[in-house]
Amino acid sequence: MPQLDTSTWLTMILSMFLTLFIIFQLKISKHNFHYNPKLTSTKMLKQNTPWETKWTKIYLPLLLPL
Repeated sequence: MPQLDTSTWLTMILSMFLTLFIIFQLKISKHNFHYNPKLTSTKMLKQNTPWETKWTKIYLPLLLPL
């Protein structure tokens, strides 16, 4: 049974990494990035809900008469 020749594996793996690096660099270089993005306000606008305008009373069980 013949032996598996692994002498070229290192060069193949290194050339593969180099090729992938070059391909990714070319893809990234063609991408357009925004240079000055506008800042947006992070504050939420307050929305009036129906239960905020109504008066409600909360009854606790310990405050109820026996």
